[in-house]
Amino acid sequence: MISLVIFVIEILIAIYLKDGFIRYTFGDYLVVILLYCFIKSFIKAIPIIIAIPVLIFSYIIELLQLINILEILSLNNNHLLKLILGSTFHVSDLIAYTLGIITVLIIEYSTVKFNLKKTNNL
Repeated sequence: MISLVIFVIEILIAIYLKDGFIRYTFGDYLVVILLYCFIKSFIKAIPIIIAIPVLIFSYIIELLQLINILEILSLNNNHLLKLILGSTFHVSDLIAYTLGIITVLIIEYSTVKFNLKKTNNL
């Protein structure tokens, strides 16, 4: 459910915001949370086991932007791929991805800690 809500937010950002902090930085922050939640809905694992591969995947996509992978593959005119994969490398995107994953881990581990505390008090 959370992944669906974040996905809708990402679509709204892509449609209605063409530039600025929300479009570029906050969108990247949200996308790793979206990926994490999506994968978490299919795989039962401790949060770090899902979070690290999501972060690595995000870094790889960003590094592929650095080498202009869409241009190398002659796909730079494909609007959908440009939207999904991005087209320009920014260090700030790496920071946004990292902060998104840190947020997920804080929430996940805080929730686990809260649930353990609640269970122990019963």
